[in-house]
Amino acid sequence: DDGRAKRLKSSQDGGVAEVAELRARVAELESVITKLKLDNLQHIAALKSENEQLRRGRREEGSHEVLPVATLVITAVDLSRVDKSIVTLISSFLDSSNELLNLALTCKSFGWRQPMSTPNWSLVEEVARQAVFSRATEEEMGCLPQYVRGTATWLSILHRYEHLLIFDVLLGGYIEHRNGDKTAVCAKGEDYRDSVAVSGSYVMSSGAHYAEFLITGTSPCIGIVRPMPGLDAGAYQENFHLLDNRFYTDFLAQRTDDWGNSDVHACEYFCDDGGMRWTDWHDNRFDDEWEGRESCQSGDTFGMLLNLEEGTLTVYKNNRRLGVMMDGLSGPYCWYVSLYKSQTVTGTVSIKRGALPDFDGATRT
Repeated sequence: DDGRAKRLKSSQDGGVAEVAELRARVAELESVITKLKLDNLQHIAALKSENEQLRRGRREEGSHEVLPVATLVITAVDLSRVDKSIVTLISSFLDSSNELLNLALTCKSFGWRQPMSTPNWSLVEEVARQAVFSRATEEEMGCLPQYVRGTATWLSILHRYEHLLIFDVLLGGYIEHRNGDKTAVCAKGEDYRDSVAVSGSYVMSSGAHYAEFLITGTSPCIGIVRPMPGLDAGAYQENFHLLDNRFYTDFLAQRTDDWGNSDVHACEYFCDDGGMRWTDWHDNRFDDEWEGRESCQSGDTFGMLLNLEEGTLTVYKNNRRLGVMMDGLSGPYCWYVSLYKSQTVTGTVSIKRGALPDFDGATRT
């Protein structure tokens, strides 16, 4: 068909023309790019030339700012020439065992034993030893491990002092440390099953002691109990409470002469209603009308001040004094908490040392 052939030829001619136009455009762009590259190189060369002229001119004028040179100066200090007592004093400003550990890892002058000194332990060990003796009371020293070369270092003893309050005794099968942290415990397992955590390695037998407990979830019981190091915690894997008369014979079998004359062997504050309970491990007694009765809720910080000089147990809520919950106390005690979980909420409590509060609400420093 002659008409169809004409249309086909016309279409082919149009395509060829379009391709030719595109090729011409590409060639034009390549020419522009080449020119820009050339201009850029010329500009760089001009800048280099101008900079070199400036350098030469300034050198001729005697300027020392022409060629600034950065020089790294490494100064080595021979610590053996510095009085050890000075280095020890400076190192003592480090606040924690972790900071001292980092110092020990910086160089052997800090972290290695000093064979020429007596005793021949490291500078960091000496700083840690001085920190322990300057900070810990006689009572606290009795709760710390003893220094044994190769077994217990002064650095580890300082770390233990910084974490003196831990829940190291768990009684009952429904409690565990929170994420491996021994300063915090949480309830587990079945609902409404009690278990107890005791700070058994911290025995309070004289002086004043203040601890704070951060409450999360269900309302715990918090209090003091006689130290019972011979009690087999593994024997109590079910529901457990220190005011459960099923266990009183076991508890009284742990009695020692230093318990003294006070018949208050366990005393606790029930956070749910603020009530107080105590026992001589023969009978339990309750006091829901004591002077400072007030409940504590999740998120509150509950404080306890055990003053064995006066024989009193005073309680605080969020740094506010509630009142004296118990008097007539004597002999040794440990902190403890009793926990359970409900269907929807798990109880968690953490413990830490606090500054001794005064009766007027101020804090002794």
